[in-house]
Amino acid sequence: MRQIDVLLDQYSSDHRNETNQAIHLVCVPAIVWSVTALLWAVPVPGALLKPGAISALAMFLAWAYYWRLSRNLAMGAFVGFLASVLLNRWIANTFGMQTLVIIAVSVFVVAWIGQFIGHKVEGRRPSFFTDVLFLLIGPLWTLRKLYKRLDIAY
Repeated sequence: MRQIDVLLDQYSSDHRNETNQAIHLVCVPAIVWSVTALLWAVPVPGALLKPGAISALAMFLAWAYYWRLSRNLAMGAFVGFLASVLLNRWIANTFGMQTLVIIAVSVFVVAWIGQFIGHKVEGRRPSFFTDVLFLLIGPLWTLRKLYKRLDIAY
């Protein structure tokens, strides 16, 4: 069995309840975006680095890990990361970095509240309490659900 299958099956075992799954399908991508946005706003010194450099590095490292697990899921993650870059850049350029941070913090807090409500309904602890690695697996779990619905191999 592939490592990605083992990880996704373990993650799935903590997410059996349909309500919790539905909450995760909304909240996990929201959390991923909010983290990329918060990292986008981290000030970077020097002329070599532009706003978003730390966010881009974090996304690249996550993507590289995903590539090792599943190239098909990594390609979907790449699309999601690209959308995050475009959205972060647009919000920062249009409304300012402070607005990006305010929106990102708000989304982050609300989405995590949603996640914990889902796990309360589920009656199980979040997977990352068992292993912090599952913070990286959650986005692939939501992507796999999309792939299954679209009949795309993962």
